[in-house]
Amino acid sequence: MTTPAAPVIIFDDEFHMYVLRDQAYAEAWWEMPDEYSCGFDATARPLRMTGEPHRVRLEPTGEEPDEARLRGLVADHYRRYLPGRQPPSAPGLPDFVAQLPREGK
Repeated sequence: MTTPAAPVIIFDDEFHMYVLRDQAYAEAWWEMPDEYSCGFDATARPLRMTGEPHRVRLEPTGEEPDEARLRGLVADHYRRYLPGRQPPSAPGLPDFVAQLPREGK
């Protein structure tokens, strides 16, 4: 499989969003695979997480990019966790992803 395009956008088991600078950082930062719900790379390719606690691995699922689902999950994150703030509204995916707040810059 190919390497996920940076940054990676991960949603935990409560669908809180984390935008992490790249695959290596995400794998070092994320501890518990059972707290992972879903994720995407910068091209909206779905990601899966495998491994065990403190030794996780992110990889593309092989599914087609799903920009609509990514945008929907981001909008839901803003509604739930950032009330009063608007999610990015850039029409193009690269600009949309660039406007997401980053963890661990």
